[in-house]
Amino acid sequence: MSESKFLNMDNLSLEHILDEDADLIPLMTPEDEEEINKEDIPDVLPILPLRNTVLFPGVVIPITAGRDKSIQLIKEANKGNKIIGVVAQKNEEVEDPTIKDVYKVGTVARILRMLKMPDGNTTVIIQGKKRFEVDTFVQEEPYIKATTKGRIEDRSSEEEEEFEAIIDSIKEMAVKIIKENPNLPSEASFAIKNIESKPFLINFVSSNMNLKVEEKQELLETTNLKERALLTLKKMDAELQRLELRNVIQSKTRSDMDQQQREYYLHQQLKTIQEELGGVSYDEELEEMREKSKSKKWNKVVKEAFDKELGRLQRMNPQVAEYSVQRNYLDLLLDLPWNEYSDDQFDLKRAQKILDRDHFGLEKVKERIIEHLAVLKLKGDMKSPIICLYGPPGVGKTSLGKSIAESLGRKYVRMSLGGVRDEAEIRGHRKTYIGAMPGRIIKDLKKAGTSNPVFVLDEIDKLASSSHNGDPSSAMLEVLDPEQNTTFYDNYLELDYDLSKVLFVATANSLSTIPWALRDRMEIINVSGYTIEEKVEIAKRHLLPKQLEAHGLTKEHILIGKKELEKIVVAYTRESGVRGLEKKIAKMVRYAAKSIAMEETYDVKITVETIEKVLGASHLERDKYETNDVAGVVTGLAWTSVGGDILFIESIISKGKGLSITGNLGKVMKESATIAMEYIRANAEDFGIDSKVLDEYKVHIHVPEGATPKDGPSAGITMLTSLVSVFTQRKVKAKLAMTGEITLRGKVLPVGGIKEKILAAKRANIKELILCKDNEKDILEIKESYLKGLKFHYVTEMKEVIEIALTKQKVKNAKKL
Repeated sequence: MSESKFLNMDNLSLEHILDEDADLIPLMTPEDEEEINKEDIPDVLPILPLRNTVLFPGVVIPITAGRDKSIQLIKEANKGNKIIGVVAQKNEEVEDPTIKDVYKVGTVARILRMLKMPDGNTTVIIQGKKRFEVDTFVQEEPYIKATTKGRIEDRSSEEEEEFEAIIDSIKEMAVKIIKENPNLPSEASFAIKNIESKPFLINFVSSNMNLKVEEKQELLETTNLKERALLTLKKMDAELQRLELRNVIQSKTRSDMDQQQREYYLHQQLKTIQEELGGVSYDEELEEMREKSKSKKWNKVVKEAFDKELGRLQRMNPQVAEYSVQRNYLDLLLDLPWNEYSDDQFDLKRAQKILDRDHFGLEKVKERIIEHLAVLKLKGDMKSPIICLYGPPGVGKTSLGKSIAESLGRKYVRMSLGGVRDEAEIRGHRKTYIGAMPGRIIKDLKKAGTSNPVFVLDEIDKLASSSHNGDPSSAMLEVLDPEQNTTFYDNYLELDYDLSKVLFVATANSLSTIPWALRDRMEIINVSGYTIEEKVEIAKRHLLPKQLEAHGLTKEHILIGKKELEKIVVAYTRESGVRGLEKKIAKMVRYAAKSIAMEETYDVKITVETIEKVLGASHLERDKYETNDVAGVVTGLAWTSVGGDILFIESIISKGKGLSITGNLGKVMKESATIAMEYIRANAEDFGIDSKVLDEYKVHIHVPEGATPKDGPSAGITMLTSLVSVFTQRKVKAKLAMTGEITLRGKVLPVGGIKEKILAAKRANIKELILCKDNEKDILEIKESYLKGLKFHYVTEMKEVIEIALTKQKVKNAKKL
């Protein structure tokens, strides 16, 4: 039901019902209704068009007349019999309705009171009497008049039980509507319950329902009372549903608004408190971010993403948890060096000096860096290569990255990949996770402040393989592919980032643990170990000054000459790099520091005796060459993870049959021994061996240091030489070492790690080396200074090995076979 309101001329409204007029709005009783029905309708009635409403019989409504025609009609009727005909306008927009603009069915009304309002309008209170139908319009000026005829109402079903039930339902629903509608006073429910006349109840409810004029007109024109009651009930049900839905929506909206207003007021108070305390308000922070974004060199995609996310932050309540997440994300976008590059310094001579200053040796690596600089200088722009420095520990692979960065004039970033087993460490986490962060690639670029630093990926061979946390080595594929890393995707950043200008330098000790797909994307540069001379120079130029500074001493406090440094290198370290050497030098410097602190006298110039006193007796005599007085003992060359080394192959024969192999050897090495033995059996006569001896004697091959695992094919020719020596009792050539793989056909195949093996040979005072002919190219790549004092024999057949390695002379106390 709608709230009663005054209508402007014919715009009805019950908004201003005056208290003094309350006695003019009585509830119609059945007697009153019967009396009204007996009244005759005048033949000709002045017709008053109403906008926005329909007058029903028995209902009292106030109207405000604003049109001149309507005011004249009311005045003249009020002076006469006070009876008028009221009809509804079809179109409320029409200001001066004609005959065609009004409905033909209306209600006869009596003017109960006419009031003059202060604004000049005329307000009248009228009561509907009975329905009528326009027969003929007789005049239009000064107002409409028409002849009318009554509309007889069908009340044949008034006493039926079904009709009684409909009336009861109308009353119940009317009470519910009054309860749901806040615009209707609760007292209206008492009025509904006290209406005795059933037709008046239907008219009263119909008049006050919130319906369109067309719908009310339909109710007015329905002559059958039962049908009108059912139609009224149907429309009441629809209105009740609308009211209930509206109230639910309003309740939700109100609670939401109350919460928002509460948060808004608290936010404003917090903002004021922050400003009073001298802090920065949230609005100021957002404005600072917006200003900072204007100076960024990002592309259109990134700018649109930032503006969108900043808008989200602006609409967000600062007290909710998501606010800090969103804020951190925007800070990352602002802090990342989008399209910001440091200027490369193309002074190649300066770069060469820096590389030579910081690292002794490593010629190949330095050459590659100078080449890269040269191309950059000529072309101005190129995709940076992915360099992998591969070699034993302690040779300066990681520190080389710093020198490269300085020589290029770029920022230096280092990321250790050892033990990284979570893919999110590389690619980051999605923002939806609690505590989400970008990957280490993005974080390190943010720290560097430029998009083209020298980025050292340390220990890439220690990167964990696939696990339940993903596969970090696969995540590195995109990072290290020059064709893909222009659009590197970080899960947290959710935007493509260009890594193509970053100079990635990876380091590794072993290539075997690097996935082949990852290895294929990198340019492998072998960083081999240092010679004794190089280690002495490195100790003199870098390690000793570094340790003196670390211990607060100067050159005046301790002097270590080249001879003494060589003693430390040879007697106390066995490595390809210089980490162990640095520790020994540090111990010597601490000896001087302790003496100074305790005010003890000591020799500033360190001697060999002092070294032995401080470092103790040397235990590294294993790679000293042994004599060739015993048959079957041959020196071989081996590659280890810490560089080259020498090993001894020992063979012995005894009465019996078979072949025994000891020394913690791997499968490949055992196979080499078997191949050597079978080759000797097949070619016994060529080596001067009696085939009966091979059947009567058992052979035992041993490689000393049984606690150390050994494997690989490179000891093949060494085992062959050892076996021939023991069967012929011939001496092995003095100061000779060898390395090479063998086949059943008698061929000698090339092996790897040649430079490390040569360094080991020099440390052991070896003078001659036997290598495969195909390994000659490896020798040509080694500096001549490394090869000084060495003689090389290049072979292709095993028989050549025996001719070079064994002398014609028998060993002392040779066994008679």
